[in-house]
Amino acid sequence: MKKLVLSFVMGSAVFLAACGGDSDSSGSSAEEMDPAELYMGKCSSCHGGNLEGSSAPDISSVGASKSYDEILDVILEGQGMMPGGMLEGERAEEVAKWLSEKK
Repeated sequence: MKKLVLSFVMGSAVFLAACGGDSDSSGSSAEEMDPAELYMGKCSSCHGGNLEGSSAPDISSVGASKSYDEILDVILEGQGMMPGGMLEGERAEEVAKWLSEKK
């Protein structure tokens, strides 16, 4: 029984670590609003460093099939296995704009 609980706790910790963290979400400096940096901090662990996909879909040309509004909705609400709320507010909007330009 202890091994089962320990396995669950360790698995949860690994999953949450992969989701990334946000130590301070109150600021909005130019560095914090760089969509490529925001992507790398929150999305690249699943979508890959070059948007190529790893455990999540390839989004290197997502702008060719989805509009800004559709991309923003996925970022805010989630889709499939992707949880919503990984980015919020202006940060989500900046990344959605950046991704919508990927054709």
